[in-house]
Amino acid sequence: MVRLNLCCPWSRCCGMGDFRPRTVWLGHPEKREQRYPRNVINNQKYNFFTFLPLVLFNQFKYFFNLYFLLLACSQFINELRLGGLYTYWVPLGLVLAITIMREAVEEIRCCIRDKEINSQIYSKLSTRAKVKSSGIQVGDLIIVEKVSLVLPFPGSCFLRTDQLDGETDWKLRLPVACTQRLPTAADLLQIRSYVYAEEPNIDIHNFTGTFTREDADPPVNESLCIENTLWASSVVASGTVVGVVIYTGKELRSVMNTSNPRHKVGLFDLEVNCLTKILFGALMMVSLVMVALQHFTGRWYLQIMRFLLLLSNIVPISLRVNLDMGKMVFSWMIKKDSKIPGTMVRSSTIPEQLGRISYLLTDKTGTLTQNEMVFRRLHLGTVAYGMDSMDEVQSLVFSVYTQVKRRKNNMHESRQSATKVRKTIISRVHEAVKAIALVHNVTPVYEANGVTDQAEAEQHYEDTCRVYQASSPDEVSLVQWTESVGLTLVGRDHSSMQLRTPTGQILNFTILQIFPFTYESKRMGIIVRDESTGEITFYMKGADVVMAGIVQYNDWLEEECGNMAREGLRVLVVSKKSLTDEQYQDFEARYVQAKLSVHDRSLKVATVIESLEMEMELLCLTGVEDQLQTDVRPTLEILHNAGIKVWMLTGDKLETATCTAKNAHLITRNQDIHIFRSVTTRGEAHLELNAFRRKHDCALVISGDSLEVCLKYYEYEFMELACQCPAVVCCRCTPTQKAQIVRLLQERTGKLTCAVGDGGNDVSMIQEADCGVGVEGKEGKQASLAADFSVTQFKHLGRLLMVHGRNSYKRSAALSQFVIHRSLCISTMQAVFSSVFHFASVPLYQGFLVIGYSTIYTMFPVFSLVLDKDVKSEVAMLYPELYKDLLKGRPLSFKTFLIWVLISIYQGSIIMYGALLLFDSEFVHAVAISFTALILTELLMVALTIQTWHWLMIVGELLSLACYVASLVFLHEFIDVYFITTVSFLWKVTVITLVSCLPLYILKYLRRRFSPPSYSKLTS
Repeated sequence: MVRLNLCCPWSRCCGMGDFRPRTVWLGHPEKREQRYPRNVINNQKYNFFTFLPLVLFNQFKYFFNLYFLLLACSQFINELRLGGLYTYWVPLGLVLAITIMREAVEEIRCCIRDKEINSQIYSKLSTRAKVKSSGIQVGDLIIVEKVSLVLPFPGSCFLRTDQLDGETDWKLRLPVACTQRLPTAADLLQIRSYVYAEEPNIDIHNFTGTFTREDADPPVNESLCIENTLWASSVVASGTVVGVVIYTGKELRSVMNTSNPRHKVGLFDLEVNCLTKILFGALMMVSLVMVALQHFTGRWYLQIMRFLLLLSNIVPISLRVNLDMGKMVFSWMIKKDSKIPGTMVRSSTIPEQLGRISYLLTDKTGTLTQNEMVFRRLHLGTVAYGMDSMDEVQSLVFSVYTQVKRRKNNMHESRQSATKVRKTIISRVHEAVKAIALVHNVTPVYEANGVTDQAEAEQHYEDTCRVYQASSPDEVSLVQWTESVGLTLVGRDHSSMQLRTPTGQILNFTILQIFPFTYESKRMGIIVRDESTGEITFYMKGADVVMAGIVQYNDWLEEECGNMAREGLRVLVVSKKSLTDEQYQDFEARYVQAKLSVHDRSLKVATVIESLEMEMELLCLTGVEDQLQTDVRPTLEILHNAGIKVWMLTGDKLETATCTAKNAHLITRNQDIHIFRSVTTRGEAHLELNAFRRKHDCALVISGDSLEVCLKYYEYEFMELACQCPAVVCCRCTPTQKAQIVRLLQERTGKLTCAVGDGGNDVSMIQEADCGVGVEGKEGKQASLAADFSVTQFKHLGRLLMVHGRNSYKRSAALSQFVIHRSLCISTMQAVFSSVFHFASVPLYQGFLVIGYSTIYTMFPVFSLVLDKDVKSEVAMLYPELYKDLLKGRPLSFKTFLIWVLISIYQGSIIMYGALLLFDSEFVHAVAISFTALILTELLMVALTIQTWHWLMIVGELLSLACYVASLVFLHEFIDVYFITTVSFLWKVTVITLVSCLPLYILKYLRRRFSPPSYSKLTS
């Protein structure tokens, strides 16, 4: 049974408020001093009454949607009506219906998820009754049961916080000590006790509070910290937890840490918007010209409105829908690609962004490397042990305990023949190994293996059943190494630790204090008492930058740390300090007093601990290696050949980051490296920037501190120089700095950026980048869930960009230009028709012809362009230089747009003038000839554009043609059915279609013959 201060495992409520500290009485929510929010989830954007109004408002707040709405509404005015109301309302209604249905489906799914969570049943201690999560109140005692691992010791539990901080390892949580002496959990309701807790805040790594029991003699006061809490969104892995609810609803840490990421709008969408604005300007200009040529006679302003309606197809209403549907297809293709399994698309609005990335910013640990630590080096100052000499360390450790055993057996001293120097080496190695085996937060857990059950495995310390649990893979690798050399961690609880020697002897240590690792302190410590000797020892390990000022003076620490870092090893400095009983008692009194403080607790506790951290004995350095992920080198080479500049942003040491960059070939062997000197002032930054400016084509390596100084005083100059480098490595970077670099690259270069990371510290960078890619790794799924795209391995990034990014961009460009071409063709025909008939504002096509043209007659072939590709995926991967062509935005540029506009004007004019010249007597014949030629022209133009045929493209072409032929039977109101069966109709349509399309086919052939595109040589 575990009794913890439970901070409510349920979320979420909207809104924030004025938060205050609170006193919470156990099991008595009615004694609350203030009103607390309800513990309900509400992720819905709408309710039953606001759904339709808000959805419509969100659609019509954009100019073009509002423009089409005004056009449709204008048909209720008789002077402006140009046919049936459905001519304008059906297309608009179709677009709105698709949007409303999509929003409705998402809202229903969201509502169902909310209802499921709010209706989850939990046990309430007061009556052992079941209560819904929405009915839980501050002060309730809630029972949470989950058993999957054997508890390392009574009263504790494991939990996982990967949805909060991205860490997937199990964390140990401890109970309030005085509650463990109660006979049963129900006795919690009989005592007079309360928890004083700090006000709600966003810090998930710290908690300040006190537990007070008033009816004890004397009254009990215990300090509460992060180790006594279970945050919302945590997963309990073991034990039965009885917790008092402290925070609910909007006051939960998980809710307060939820920020709405910026809504990313793709560069392609902005370019399309720009083109539609140009089209709208053209529409206004053509309408004014039409009325001007009438000399503004009569009610000319009504004529302008009628021409705006007649030529409204110039701005295609179907463009947005086609592009959105295309993006959904591209996203589906990415998810279904068997060569990049597990890839997810979490933002389906920007897949074409992947085709235009100029800068890729990547994390190191867990992204380029595997985040699987392997122990490589033990350095004692005068001697170092590598992987090839670990058996020597094992023999030295073994000799220590065999000598101890001999002494206990009263063996003669003459049998100990080792020299004094040998004893010194043995002693130093033993002290180092023992320190590494003790200074950690690793817990051995025993599981059944099919032969031995859990209880027996735990009792006998079965090696085959033991699993190490820790919050860091570094710590597990160190404990596994001590096991390999003979000193095995076999047991641990909140107050003791057991080590097994090579001879099978169990060493017992009492844990007096633990000082956990934090990102601020960059070190962790532990005070233990050896039960066999009574000695009290303070062990500490940490990063060299902080440990250098804590250990006694030496002349080798800095040099050897640098050497090991240059080999790509992650270095930790291990030290110890022996304490007398009096020293420890004095420290404990001050430490307990500091922990009971409610105000500035962290500062007071740190001050007390620092009083111990002086003149510590340096024992050793440890080096662990984080190996590169599979195919990192070829992937980075592909990105480099594609014209993408890669920057590595990491929190690791400068030497380690540089070594990894070289090892991954981010920096090539023959490439010069400029290591930016550490600067702290404006003058130093100016001198160093001048020195860097004199170098050409060299990689830059800079630390976070120097980067901050440069960006403060010389932001423009630094970014200008850095952008010219083939590769940049920024080490010791904070998450905020990573996001800042991404933002500066976007502002200074105007190029698209892609950020890749795997941990919670990469989320800011991922959300800031134009494309965020999360790697599902050892550090959890937080980065993956926050990203626009997630992959399982870094090597999948190559195919994601070279194949899917390239195809998505080229297909989107072709689709958008064809939709614009389709609309411009019919608008040109309308303009020609009106100009021939004295600028009359009379529609050329009415009713279903207008609607059918942009839907069932041409929609399938045009949309099938999303399946087109210029080269096979294998070729795109083999020749990444093809990707480089896209960085200039040529598939959709003003040049290509102008070409398609001219093609549309040419074809629309040919079809309309041809029909007017060739029709005999009745105008309805001209409608039949021109409309049929228009449909055939569109189908032929799709065929002209396609570069690689897919069977669905053929089906689309044939289906559209069949739909048109079949619908002619029902279009007798607009088309003479008998006329279309005559030879006269057929030859006239054929001639007009050939004149409109054949020149373009000839031009395409000549272009491919004399000025072929870069990919054509690869496809031949």
